[in-house]
Amino acid sequence: MPTSPQIDPSKLNSPASWRDPEAKPFVQIEQISKKFGAFTAVDSVSLDIYKNELFCLLGGSGSGKSTLLRMLAGFDKPTSGRILIDGVDMSNIEPWKRPVNMMFQSYALFPHLSVEANVAFGLRREGVRSQEVKQRVAEMLDMVQLGHLAKRKPFMLSGGQRQRVALARALIKRPKLLLLDEPLGALDKKLREETQFELINLQDELGITFIVVTHDQEEAMTLATRIGVMNQGQIAQIAEPHQVYECPNSRFVAEFIGNVNMFEGTVMSEDSDSVTVHSPDMDNLIKIDKEHATGCAPTQSVCVAIRPEKMRISRDPMDGNTNTTSGIVTDYAYMGSQSIYKVRLHSGKEVRVTLPNAIRDMGDRLTWDDSVYLSWDSESGVVLTS
Repeated sequence: MPTSPQIDPSKLNSPASWRDPEAKPFVQIEQISKKFGAFTAVDSVSLDIYKNELFCLLGGSGSGKSTLLRMLAGFDKPTSGRILIDGVDMSNIEPWKRPVNMMFQSYALFPHLSVEANVAFGLRREGVRSQEVKQRVAEMLDMVQLGHLAKRKPFMLSGGQRQRVALARALIKRPKLLLLDEPLGALDKKLREETQFELINLQDELGITFIVVTHDQEEAMTLATRIGVMNQGQIAQIAEPHQVYECPNSRFVAEFIGNVNMFEGTVMSEDSDSVTVHSPDMDNLIKIDKEHATGCAPTQSVCVAIRPEKMRISRDPMDGNTNTTSGIVTDYAYMGSQSIYKVRLHSGKEVRVTLPNAIRDMGDRLTWDDSVYLSWDSESGVVLTS
């Protein structure tokens, strides 16, 4: 998983922050549930989002993330619970009266209207005078770098350009809160990565609170100030991207975000600095720093999560009787910036190791059927109790 470029919290226009215990949440979701017949799509979710955040709701299909977004927009009514935006209860406020706008995955542009007419549509419906509409549309199109395409129709634009038209139309009414449902899902990989940075810069410049729904882990890691990981209608973890990746609070989160190797075992001992785990999959014991092994005790069954990039791989034996094991390379892939190895341990368990290709000529490269040794540092693993 690549390092995520994050917005510097010091640049946020408001002092309100998830890090400030005195800060008042801008969006308050209180015990929200939504049922469709016997099916519970969202189950007692509580969540605080702060002003000027770019918050991502991340989850797979059916996790409840889009239903939660639709309740924020007012398109779906909660079965129970309530939503407050800027201190106002939205329970009885219709969608068009909320200080919210929504950008849909399909973009929903009017095919018969030009770019500038699409962007101006909401303002004209509200009766804003023509001169102000013209000025605001021109400013917004310049902001999304589409001023030179103002007269074109949507079918004459690329996917990335249509995405920016939809974003400009959503922002032109200056909402307090912008909801984005899979906003980059229709773009190819390279364009999606470029547009992510544009979205971050635009949000930072405007100072509008964004809530983004996505199923793409890398997209969430890149965009978000914080991520809410959803599973079966509930929030599994809320944290900053690096915390979700480095310190998942459950096996589900660890496996959902990026790639991870899991070793099931039993806690053998603990001291002030570390916890030692025995796993039948390993040749030796696993040692983990105490700060990454909270909430466990001797004889307890646990799971140790280790990211592939934190493992070392070599033909030479590793020193020590903890955090080392050995096996055979069963699969290998050269990915340009990195190489991926699958190694079958003597126990039969298969693990994944990722190495950066920092040197152009790596000489005698490891390959299929090579006998190898693996090792990692005690700070690399995380003990999971659920």
